[in-house]
Amino acid sequence: MPDQIALDDRDRVLIRALQRDSRISNADLAEIAGMSVSACWRRVKALEEAGVIRRYAAVIDPERIGLGFQALTHVEMVRHDPENVASFIHAVEARPEVQECWATTGQADYTMRVVVADIAAYNRFLEDFLFRQPAVRAAQTNVVLRDVKRAANVLL
Repeated sequence: MPDQIALDDRDRVLIRALQRDSRISNADLAEIAGMSVSACWRRVKALEEAGVIRRYAAVIDPERIGLGFQALTHVEMVRHDPENVASFIHAVEARPEVQECWATTGQADYTMRVVVADIAAYNRFLEDFLFRQPAVRAAQTNVVLRDVKRAANVLL
């Protein structure tokens, strides 16, 4: 686990503002935080360099671009040796349908959030990709009926 970074109140104000709108100008951000523009820029730069701020991104609504099917896919592995696990992880990282993937405890070794156009596309994902991975024993699917809450920000 990487070293934790101690955040002060100004860091928290900056991070909350950037999570709401990562395109905010440095001048507006400085005003919100009650800092000079140069001090604000240095503080944000330090948060980026420390890895607290990993990247900036646009949040896209998948349904608006034709990706209306979401599933949580629970994957059980048959092989756990480092070579097969690394191969599986590398293959998953390369798949754009896999929006998130976690190594988990319990029956499933990995849980993925998969976003595709429809059930047929999901079936192709399973048959053409997932079930062809040598380390995969089985997969269980939970179809997402609707988003109840999806947070893109970290609670501070």
